[in-house]
Amino acid sequence: MIDFWLAAGLLLLVALSFLLIPVLRGRRAQREEDRTALNVALYQERVAELQAEQAEGVLNTAQLDTGRAEAARELLADTEGAEAPRESRMGKPLPLLAAVLVPVLGLGLYLHFGASDKVELTREFAQAPQSMEEMTQRLERAVAAQPSSAEGLYFLGRTYMAQDRPADAAKIFERTVAVAGRQPELLGQWAQAQYFADGKKWSDKVQALTDEALKLDPKEVTSLGLLGIAAFEGERYQDAIDYWGRLLAQLPEDDKSREALQGGIARATERLQASGGKVAQAPVVKTGALLKVHVDLAPALKAKVQPGDSVFIFARAVSGPPAPLAAKRLTVADLPVNVELGDADAMMPQLKLSNFPEVQLVARISRAGQPTAGEWIGRSQPLASSTTTPQQLTIDSPDQ
Repeated sequence: MIDFWLAAGLLLLVALSFLLIPVLRGRRAQREEDRTALNVALYQERVAELQAEQAEGVLNTAQLDTGRAEAARELLADTEGAEAPRESRMGKPLPLLAAVLVPVLGLGLYLHFGASDKVELTREFAQAPQSMEEMTQRLERAVAAQPSSAEGLYFLGRTYMAQDRPADAAKIFERTVAVAGRQPELLGQWAQAQYFADGKKWSDKVQALTDEALKLDPKEVTSLGLLGIAAFEGERYQDAIDYWGRLLAQLPEDDKSREALQGGIARATERLQASGGKVAQAPVVKTGALLKVHVDLAPALKAKVQPGDSVFIFARAVSGPPAPLAAKRLTVADLPVNVELGDADAMMPQLKLSNFPEVQLVARISRAGQPTAGEWIGRSQPLASSTTTPQQLTIDSPDQ
């Protein structure tokens, strides 16, 4: 920010010069006017002396005329080159007052309407954070600067959950729902955060959120996992097996959470059988989604980008959370490029391409290295997450 304030200071000096230079010139003109008035007074005094000498008989008429002409020549020589006095319609106090008010008013307007906080955030996000606390602080400032950014709110909520701050996460997810709408993934995240914020106690609020999420999307993974936990704690082992089985069906084979989930299903099965019950059905495993896309840059933009500019290629749900489902980061120098986006590239285990029927492919160029904002972008039409045909994506539009 130092270079910004230096530039602002230089511009301020230029602006003040337009106000103060006329005042300084006015003082010089005043000095010239005072000197001219003194010369005129001396001339009049000399003429009066000549007239007095004529009256005393010392000078005749011819000598009087000669002396008067000589005094006139001296007056003309003294005043030659002096500028004509100019009158200022503003007067002296107004420019001086403006010189004080201009920087004060300019600073006040910039602090109110300016975007210095966003400029600073852009610079910070261009560098990788050194710790989770630093990332949290950045996200908090980003949310404060852009309170209507659903992506910023969502990532902040997920960060709070990773830091074991479920109460703060629940508030953030509630705000995210207010901004982005009642999308099933957001409702599931809100319900999970609220459940842990309440000390792992099931409540009517959590039940309502999970019911709404699964009504909108029966495959919503966070709600399925949470309902499985509640059923297991309530000794409804068949329900727990059903919920966790439905969740297991959404996960790819290489997902690390499958082992823990299968362990939970095994424990629920043992307790159900120990109580004399019988497992109704076994969970079904499903194959994950995989999208292939060729990304290129429009010829008209090749001279406007730099080889080191970041390129974010991601898929997001058409009807779902604002966060990317799968993403990869490259540079402009890598273009054109063929990439694959699948469940293995998921940003979070709960968000899989295969969990959403329709997705949109997006490629964004960001010189500042921000995945949520950049200079140029390319978007595809909505397509099924089960699509296997290679897709073409061209970056050709300004990012707005």
